[in-house]
Amino acid sequence: MNKIHFEEKLEKSLSLMKERNMWELNYAPPLYKRLWKKGYQIPPPPFASVWLNTLIFGLYFSIVWGGLLLALLLLLDIFEIKIFLMYSVSAGILFGISMSIYHLWRRVVNQLPEWDDL
Repeated sequence: MNKIHFEEKLEKSLSLMKERNMWELNYAPPLYKRLWKKGYQIPPPPFASVWLNTLIFGLYFSIVWGGLLLALLLLLDIFEIKIFLMYSVSAGILFGISMSIYHLWRRVVNQLPEWDDL
């Protein structure tokens, strides 16, 4: 998809969600705004696929949570790589799935069309 076409669809989808009185943090979270500014052509969370939302939110949460967990484990002097990886990855997966289900529900409740239909 070329950049101009994506920008048009993005603006149309954002205005549609604003018309439906959705919270801006739901349809344009800061993480997605940063990705859009960097040139990534991903649809807003309510229009993205479940797998894409799971990947984006889960990966981001895994990194952030992993950093906090690493600091805590090092501070308490109980660092074990297995515990660190297990908790950060499982937290990321659970968060990613939860956010995907939430945004799928928001798409259904607000009767939003599919991304390809915009």
